[in-house]
Amino acid sequence: MDSVYLFLGPESYNRERCRKALIEAALGPDLSAEDREAAFTRHDLDQIPLASAIDDARSMSLFATERVIWLGRAESALPRGKAIETSSDEEGAGSGGAVASLESYLRSPTPGTVMVIDASRFEFDGEDKARIERVRKFYAAVTAVVEFRPFSPEAVRALGQSLAKAAKLQLGLPELALLLEATGGDASRITVEIEKLKLLAGDRKVTAEDIAALVPDAQATTIFALVAALGRGDRSRALETLDTLARSGEYMPLALTFLATQFRMALAAREAGLRGASDIQAHFSRLGARIWPERAREIGQTVEAFPKARLERAVVKLFEADRDLRDARPDDRIIMEEMILELTAR
Repeated sequence: MDSVYLFLGPESYNRERCRKALIEAALGPDLSAEDREAAFTRHDLDQIPLASAIDDARSMSLFATERVIWLGRAESALPRGKAIETSSDEEGAGSGGAVASLESYLRSPTPGTVMVIDASRFEFDGEDKARIERVRKFYAAVTAVVEFRPFSPEAVRALGQSLAKAAKLQLGLPELALLLEATGGDASRITVEIEKLKLLAGDRKVTAEDIAALVPDAQATTIFALVAALGRGDRSRALETLDTLARSGEYMPLALTFLATQFRMALAAREAGLRGASDIQAHFSRLGARIWPERAREIGQTVEAFPKARLERAVVKLFEADRDLRDARPDDRIIMEEMILELTAR
């Protein structure tokens, strides 16, 4: 295996899998926990200079013939500048020497030592794109680069199904969609929530109520039910859904923000002439807003339910309700009820 690796990107599920596999390959699967602890060293580069960490990698350990040196927060070794923010002024001053030290180490690495430079702070797209490219350039001498990009919606759905199957958890497709929405498609969170659901549900089928009870942010799905009721002009159902949100302790300004986002995206989709969930998902992905297929379908349902004039009116009413929630008021629920009554008026 290589002597130095660069782990690049924020995705945590595959990073943890790679970390465990690399440690096992470097130190051997039969090493005791005590010996494994002695052979593993972690340095955070916002605490010590890169050159000092490399000096540690050059030294031979008295307690282990094989070692893994983990250099976390690797972005901090870069010089300060407009393309990147770091938390250490001192690191920037010696960055040229740090690069030279790394290049020198790569020409003659310590036998039996594997070093991992872990840069997990920045995304590959959006505002972080220039920053992560600067990190890549700074560590260009390292040729073994492992990228940890976010899962695609299709990949995270497949992962969820695979994890549920491995846990022998009865998780239907609607419940899986709810879980993906509630966790934002974060693979690490999905793993944790599936373990929790298995403990709760056991051998029975997981229900939407189970997910709402255990998974943080799962109540957001109830807001989609409110959107659907508003789209049908179903006043009674909308008020019942609002009652469910209120009884479950939903923070009304947060619920309103979620509603406003839904209607703004639906208005944008209608103005762009988008048809179908796949068009909606592709359109917003190009704009840098990653949404899941289920979310795209829900936006499509809102587009179908609301003519353009009603969508525009709904956005205005949501703005007014948000303004009223920020003022001194007797009850958030009253403001939400008044909004529903206006949106469902014939």
